[in-house]
Amino acid sequence: MSADYSDFEFERRFFVRELPDALRDAPALIVQSYFLSDGGYALRVRVQATGVEARLGPDSDARDVLELYRSRVDFAAVTVKGPSVGGTRYEAERPLEPNVGAELVRRGGAQVIKTRYAAWLGADGWSIDVFGGANAPLIVAECERSGPVTDLQIPDFCVTELTDDRRFSNESLAVDPFRGWSAAYAQELATQGPRFRDDFGGNTTIAT
Repeated sequence: MSADYSDFEFERRFFVRELPDALRDAPALIVQSYFLSDGGYALRVRVQATGVEARLGPDSDARDVLELYRSRVDFAAVTVKGPSVGGTRYEAERPLEPNVGAELVRRGGAQVIKTRYAAWLGADGWSIDVFGGANAPLIVAECERSGPVTDLQIPDFCVTELTDDRRFSNESLAVDPFRGWSAAYAQELATQGPRFRDDFGGNTTIAT
């Protein structure tokens, strides 16, 4: 009997300093509201406007941007998440009517706003999130699969691995934005150097 992974996500995530312009394709505006963020557990409402490229900056306000593009919202969902362990995380996502999702995001929770780009790189599809608001100018790339992400071809714009670094989870960024600790992280990265996990099989680097 095969394992049921329907309510789990498998991903590896990476810090990016600069996204090549050639990969700014298939954009989607994403606004997320976290009604719970505690110890790796999260309750999130997410809305998405496919095809919207909102060039977000440090002054972008999630609710204002959502109102601007509200008529373009074509997906909404409520999601319950557990802590990430070894690139695996419990995630139960259920769809919402887009207008209901937008109202929930507008009315409460801690906000995250980002533009997501999709690209096929090497053997996998990748999502690259360019954050706005208090998390600008953070960029995070992730590869998600239906099973464990092993023997990964990592694009050369990925600086270091963030898998299981809870500081960079979206629910953590909602309550403790990157702006407040970006300088400390830059010093940490300069001191410790980049790190890529070797417990998921062999890593290879691909040029972009």
